[in-house]
Amino acid sequence: MTNNDTLRRLRYALDISDIKVAEIISLSGHPTAAEEVSNWLKREDEADHTELSDTLLCHFLDGLIIEKRGPHPSGKNPEPQEFLSNNEALKKLRIALELKEEDVLAVFKNAEFIVTKAELGSFFRKEGHRNYRKVPEQVLRKFIRGLSKKD
Repeated sequence: MTNNDTLRRLRYALDISDIKVAEIISLSGHPTAAEEVSNWLKREDEADHTELSDTLLCHFLDGLIIEKRGPHPSGKNPEPQEFLSNNEALKKLRIALELKEEDVLAVFKNAEFIVTKAELGSFFRKEGHRNYRKVPEQVLRKFIRGLSKKD
């Protein structure tokens, strides 16, 4: 799943417009136009399609945190990551949407996908921890699908 697919799915799941996506990204300190967002959301075979980098997806997720929870108490925007793993994306979504463990499990249940508490905990560990486990693309995809069915 590409970053463009991830943004497309999140936009649908959270029911937000291109303009709102641009506003959210701008909250993280990266001014963005709705036209840029439109180009990211186009399919690969369409004219004007632009690849979405990990850094820009990170800007979106950081902006989503700011949009939903307010700015960081220090007043500083986090530095975007050059490489955004599925684990980091899942973490940022959990933070933005203020989801506790039970809420995350309920989102997966909405997508008809079973994740155990132990497995979920392993996704949120630091890389290098003995119980750390990478989030497969399918898991992130199912989580986003569960978000769209949440309401």
